[in-house]
Amino acid sequence: MEIGKILLFAGCWLAAPLPAADDGLVGRWWEGRHLTGEWLGARDTIGARGIKLGGSYKLAYFGVVDSQNGSGGFYGQDIVFNANADFARLLGWGGIDGLEGFVEGRWRENRPDVGNPNELVGAGSMFNPSPWWSGTGWRMVQFGLAYKSPAIFGVDDFLTLKGGWLRPQREFLDQPLSKLFLNNAINSAKGVGGNVPFSSSFSTWGGTAQVKAAAWQYTKLGLFMAYPEAIFSGNHGLMFAGYAPDPAANRLYFLGETGFTPEVGASKLDGRYAFGAYVGGASAADGGNRYGFYWQADQMVWREQGDEGLRAFSLVTVAPSYNNRYPFYTQGGLAYRGLVPGRGRDTLYAGFGMGTYSDADGTYTVVIEGGYRFRLNGWSSFSPYGQYLSRPDGTSEVANAVVMGFQVGVDF
Repeated sequence: MEIGKILLFAGCWLAAPLPAADDGLVGRWWEGRHLTGEWLGARDTIGARGIKLGGSYKLAYFGVVDSQNGSGGFYGQDIVFNANADFARLLGWGGIDGLEGFVEGRWRENRPDVGNPNELVGAGSMFNPSPWWSGTGWRMVQFGLAYKSPAIFGVDDFLTLKGGWLRPQREFLDQPLSKLFLNNAINSAKGVGGNVPFSSSFSTWGGTAQVKAAAWQYTKLGLFMAYPEAIFSGNHGLMFAGYAPDPAANRLYFLGETGFTPEVGASKLDGRYAFGAYVGGASAADGGNRYGFYWQADQMVWREQGDEGLRAFSLVTVAPSYNNRYPFYTQGGLAYRGLVPGRGRDTLYAGFGMGTYSDADGTYTVVIEGGYRFRLNGWSSFSPYGQYLSRPDGTSEVANAVVMGFQVGVDF
């Protein structure tokens, strides 16, 4: 197949060791953090005044090799723009040190025949091969205020408060390695999103409070508004009144999490171990408030040098089956950074996600995904990958599917 030839050519070209960058203007741009560079020093000048501007562009090709509805190609796009303001620096008033403002918007490919591989695969929405087929088009993702306290009881950032138009998925179940993957279950929904609002497109009014009892322990609580049709593309993330046709349909939605972030052994292998719960967001007609629990364990298990080495991640979620579509979900995987000599910034990764259905919906779905992320320079990457989906919609009536392709990422 053509996709195989493309990936083989790209792999051979990218496998060569990275060339050493020169110390000149081009070299500093190539190894810098942004495609658009430092704006002749203006970016640092603006940053010194408390303003940070950023963004990213991601493109993924989804080559459906085999599926219930045949083969074909799709590509998704995700463009994000964000800004942060440190008000103490911006206004020159130390009395508000720790207070920040933030805003983020985005655009996603919105043509189903172009950007939705599930047109052929036929998976349940949680297991869509693409994580970007919700809230398509342009969208207001978040805006609000955040405050971090100075050190209290010897603990930096002892108290963190955040409020505004927030995305709960950004606030809880932080699992960075999952973002290497493209399948929506592993990357975004993580089982929780199949039962309650936890999509990358779900934005709502809410607030969070986090307390760190020690540098390695935290507890975080969040309260949000939940409402119908929140992730529909047509609302562009601007449903500030919730469900306007029937405000009585608006609900409250609670998330809580406590965890540990130890550094193990002489090599200080960093990890995260967390337990969380959610409740709310559903009406009596939907069986009453939904609730569930999750356990997360992420750990660096071997360090070569710096950030190079082997990391593992895992997650288990459980929920009652009477009003949750996914009563059980688990995912896990491994990622090795710097496995290939001379490619210390590359990452080889592989993982899986598996969810069981409530009795009326099906039995189970399993997705296996793996790939190799080539870090091209300081601001771009290229990642060939493959996905295999068993029982994509939970039943044997929809054939297993194979998806192969690549992802490109650029930081502005």
